[in-house]
Amino acid sequence: MATLVTFHAHPDDECIQTGGVMRKAFEAGHRVVLVVATRGEVGEVPDGFLDDGEELWERRVTETHEAAKILGVSRVEFLGYKDSGMMGEPTNDGPGTFWTADVEEAARKLAAILEEEQAEALTIYDDNGGYGHPDHIQVHRVGLRAAELAGTPAVYQATVNRDLALTHMKDAGIELPDPPESFGKPAAELTARVDVRDVLEHKRAAMRAHASQISEESFFLAMPDEAFAVAFGTEWFIRAGHGPGITETSLAL
Repeated sequence: MATLVTFHAHPDDECIQTGGVMRKAFEAGHRVVLVVATRGEVGEVPDGFLDDGEELWERRVTETHEAAKILGVSRVEFLGYKDSGMMGEPTNDGPGTFWTADVEEAARKLAAILEEEQAEALTIYDDNGGYGHPDHIQVHRVGLRAAELAGTPAVYQATVNRDLALTHMKDAGIELPDPPESFGKPAAELTARVDVRDVLEHKRAAMRAHASQISEESFFLAMPDEAFAVAFGTEWFIRAGHGPGITETSLAL
């Protein structure tokens, strides 16, 4: 049995970005650990959704644990930083935000978990956080340094295949403008392509567990199963030292 640690910025990122590889690792008999930098305090929620006196972060933590069970996660940890909000928002520079965190200090927190778990593999995000969110960019920075400190042998940067994204969306019946240059990475830079269609039921159920952020009318849940398989049936990664081109079709566990 090996251990996979997945490091994410906010509750619900885990199922969208790496839900498939997490469930596949669990089904293969490996240990899966989820680490989340923030509790998603500045997410949006419909009026009346929360119970009286309930804070959004409380609901999102509960949802994370529910989704984690679906994905086969054995341990969930929150690093305790605050959600920074989208790039350019005033919340970016608020006290205690992940965006303003000292990278070395945050990396030591994550490295302690990696060392305790003797993790064989870690997932983070690409250097632009997939789409430029400050907390996602910080996951990349902190994750790389933590893996260095802990000596974690395999680090996978979760990303989007920019060259296929628009085609996949059109195949799924979703009309979107061309992805911006800041979205994902070109196919030539990707080194791992993991087919997760066999666990899509779990991936989508985990998304559904994050009801405060992913409603039944959302982009993720409203599309038919066939379209969902086209759009989310492959998870893409970059692993330093591998490539060029796709050299792996599963994570090194």
